[in-house]
Amino acid sequence: MPFHGANRPGAKVSQGLRDSFWLPGMLAGHKAVIDCIKAFSETDFTEDLKKFDVPTLILHGDDDQIVPIGASAHLSSKMVKGATLKVIPGAPHGMCATLKEQINAELLPFLKRSFQATA
Repeated sequence: MPFHGANRPGAKVSQGLRDSFWLPGMLAGHKAVIDCIKAFSETDFTEDLKKFDVPTLILHGDDDQIVPIGASAHLSSKMVKGATLKVIPGAPHGMCATLKEQINAELLPFLKRSFQATA
């Protein structure tokens, strides 16, 4: 429930979205799931982030209960040269599923500007 913010008052997360999140978890093997969590929680991407040389948009919800914004987006946006950080108020970790229109409203203008700058 925290992935999509379904545990927050007033959250509108459909049963279909909950089911679509649940299914891959039920299909995955226990060892694979544990290895995955270990890999994404313990891998240090600092040096990789410092090498970015393309326009970079970092979108993050300030109510992400899975990956806290202070431990991720705030840090990575300082490491990536010229990164644009856009914080989505109240957004959960699964904001691309729950706030599609808002995410697209941030993403599309950034992509247009980036494309025009490289053309």
